[in-house]
Amino acid sequence: MARIRIAWSDGAITVELRDTPTAKAVLAALPCQASASTWGEEVYFELPVTAVLEPDAQQVVDPGTVCFWVEGSALALPYGRTPVSKGNESRLVTRCNVVGKVVGEARQLRGIEDGAALRLEAIA
Repeated sequence: MARIRIAWSDGAITVELRDTPTAKAVLAALPCQASASTWGEEVYFELPVTAVLEPDAQQVVDPGTVCFWVEGSALALPYGRTPVSKGNESRLVTRCNVVGKVVGEARQLRGIEDGAALRLEAIA
């Protein structure tokens, strides 16, 4: 299972990728840099990746699920509620491809501010 590191000025997370076409495309685009956007308790950012919606795409996911938003060419990292959530669920804006999962506590994403510089790289 491939792992990637997403780092920002005062923190970093590790993501375990699934074995899917979109996850492989994300891995192939690394290393790269991105600018973070926030939407409720979700961080997302554009990547130089294109993908089609996979059959198991989901809109409601567990916190810490790493998703690829096909329409926005962006990685989405929900760690709690978003503006479209119902109750305490993590609901994405649309169905997205599930590409992996944050290793450890996803709430550390709370420290990423809108516009923060992110660095993504593959790790051993």
